[in-house]
Amino acid sequence: MRRGLVVLAAALTAAALPGAQASPRPIPSFGHVIVIVLENKAQSSILGSRDAPNFNALASRNAVLAGYRGVTHPSLPNYLALVSGSTQGITGGCTSCTVAGRSLADTLEANGRSWKAYAEGLPRAGWTGAASGRYVKRHVPFLYFRRVLSRPARVRNVVPLSGLSRDLAARRLPDFALVVPDMCHDMHDCRVSTGDAWLARFLQPLLRSRQLADSAIFVVFDESDSADPGVAALALGPLVRPGSAFRPTMSHYGLLRTIEDAWGLPRLGRSARVGPVTGIWR
Repeated sequence: MRRGLVVLAAALTAAALPGAQASPRPIPSFGHVIVIVLENKAQSSILGSRDAPNFNALASRNAVLAGYRGVTHPSLPNYLALVSGSTQGITGGCTSCTVAGRSLADTLEANGRSWKAYAEGLPRAGWTGAASGRYVKRHVPFLYFRRVLSRPARVRNVVPLSGLSRDLAARRLPDFALVVPDMCHDMHDCRVSTGDAWLARFLQPLLRSRQLADSAIFVVFDESDSADPGVAALALGPLVRPGSAFRPTMSHYGLLRTIEDAWGLPRLGRSARVGPVTGIWR
């Protein structure tokens, strides 16, 4: 009897604490995760910029990852870090190099989950060439892992971006999707306003989709193009508390950790040393 009273008293005390009733979930178990990676812009070039009205409208209605930073320079090591928790020793933008480490492709499949990379301008599914038009391989990290390259079925999970709308319509979106715009729409070679307009068009059907009502969409930049390492980053979707922000300093390792913790995946590389994104979820 005394034990029961102690438990009840503890529960009542906890409930009386400020905010105890309104505390958000640490991390939901996402139905799907979509990560869209844009290129080479400092946070100050995007957040609050007149050139990015759509990005800023999304920021006001969703959640800002205010302390987000790139891991290093140039682009390729950042992409590798995002999907493996490590730059894998890569320091440049090589196109013929390969790495032996594990990636999300491995941990997702071992957990019974699916993945795809959707790359704009990719000539065909599984194509491993260095570049074609405004498409570049160095922005598609899965194509650098030997564990992926050694299995044709895995390589075919790298598909043209046009396949995403078909997968959405057919209700066969993978659990994890990495979206790689081309060198113009990711803002690398074109103006911020051009990439901002593309992002608004691309996101519209995703944000309206009932399939993604229990999912999260992250929009991040790979790295900054200035001395300030901060980059703009958002978490979008119905699971996000509107107008919220995650302010601690974080990087691609923290985003990877968030995905891993949501689905109970093993932590890859440096994701084990950082915390996930919390406090922004309904």
